[in-house]
Amino acid sequence: MAQKPIRMEQIKQILQLHNQGISIREIAHRTGVSRNSVKKYIKPFAKAAPCITSDTTALAEVAYPNNEERINQKLRLEQLQDYIKINLSELNKTGVTRGVLWKEYLQRYPGGYGYSQFCYHIASCLKQKDATMHLEYESGDLMMIDFAGKKLHYTDMDTGEVIPCEVFVAILPFSGLIFCLAVASQKTADFVSCINAMLLYFGGTSKTILGDNMRTLVTRTDRYEPEFTEICYQLSEHYQTTFSATRPYSPRDKAMVEGAVKIVYIHIYAPLRNQVFGSITALNKSIREQLDLLNHKAYKRSGYSRFNYFGREEKSLLQPLPPHRFSFKRVAILTVQRNYHVQLSETKKYYSVPYQYTGKKVKALYDDRTVEIYDQTERIAFHTHGFHKEVYHTVLEHMPPHHQKMKEIKGWTKEDLLSQATRLGEPVVKAAELILASNSYEVQNYKSCHGMLMLAKKYSAERLQNACSRALLGTRVNYTMIKNILKNGLDKQTSLFDNPVSAIAQHENIRGRDHYQ
Repeated sequence: MAQKPIRMEQIKQILQLHNQGISIREIAHRTGVSRNSVKKYIKPFAKAAPCITSDTTALAEVAYPNNEERINQKLRLEQLQDYIKINLSELNKTGVTRGVLWKEYLQRYPGGYGYSQFCYHIASCLKQKDATMHLEYESGDLMMIDFAGKKLHYTDMDTGEVIPCEVFVAILPFSGLIFCLAVASQKTADFVSCINAMLLYFGGTSKTILGDNMRTLVTRTDRYEPEFTEICYQLSEHYQTTFSATRPYSPRDKAMVEGAVKIVYIHIYAPLRNQVFGSITALNKSIREQLDLLNHKAYKRSGYSRFNYFGREEKSLLQPLPPHRFSFKRVAILTVQRNYHVQLSETKKYYSVPYQYTGKKVKALYDDRTVEIYDQTERIAFHTHGFHKEVYHTVLEHMPPHHQKMKEIKGWTKEDLLSQATRLGEPVVKAAELILASNSYEVQNYKSCHGMLMLAKKYSAERLQNACSRALLGTRVNYTMIKNILKNGLDKQTSLFDNPVSAIAQHENIRGRDHYQ
């Protein structure tokens, strides 16, 4: 391996000690230079004048007589540094070690540095690459979450079994306020409980909630565009926040919560280490007591606690919480059937959507109280349901117009129609009674009666009364007759009503309506 030349200051110190009569062993000990190197640099100065130590240029000419060798050493060093910078990322590949890279380096640069110097320069390069930056956080902008690596536990008093618990830790980086909760697992239901409890403790939510690439949070990791789980999107919509994830294998992206975990180990784990808890509720009660002590403990040299900074600088900038806690909704991708309903296999019930979505794939979000149906990101239907036995949940507005009409007809009763007729006058009531009793098909009678009543909107209630009075003089009454009377204006010809008998010549062959009774 090529020897690296020592600094000019060291050469001067070696010569000064040598001129003072100090032994080579002692010079090597004082300067930190090997004895062979001390001998090497003393030898060329044996015949030189003592005053040469004050002339740096003359000293360099004696110490480094071969300038080309110095240039070559500098060149070899530059070659090594360039090679390491270019190939350092190769260490991340399977089977690639520093020894492999060193052998490839020597093949490219024969006579280069030895293995120890090669490793020394790689370590120096890694230190430069591993430099960290101090991050500044804005008030109310960010929350960081994580699960602690070490678990707490409680004891089943009936069986004596020690049951481990996951510990959820969160921090507001600006004020340093910490939250901690023990849960049974890191599964979705427990994760939701942690988020609800955290936001309730902080009294609001930040613009962003940052976590690592835990399975409950991320379905597909990516440095730039990770894909989040459905529960994150639901939580984001409910609390009007955004979830974000760190870069894969980059714990420093959430260094504050990593530090919070260590603080929790000291201020919560340690005080509780010798206590026995009979349930997770009892464990969390003790955790909360220690957590409050931690958050109210003053920082060194400042006299202010985490709660002081939070209340003074950050609490007012958090976004307010909605009136209800988030409730986890199950998800189902369903096809809208021809009857414009979707079926939830879990409940065995059907829920309507607007008929225009027939045949399309939609997403249903449901819990024990509500069902929400989405087309992409647009909510197209909302239903409430419980334990009642109705199989079909149908909204009238979701039906096509002709189906709405049929639904409306099925809802009519004889009493309802006569009640409407009463408000329009006595002749209208008599006409309605005759129409409702006209044939055996009840639904058709309802349609005819309703159509007759609707004529009041087109022609007025007064004209409808006149038309019904005229129609009642005949042998039968129906919707078409009354409509034609109004259409032709016959209801306005009142002379017939004033003297109905004189208008018709008397003859023995003329029979009146009494004949048909």
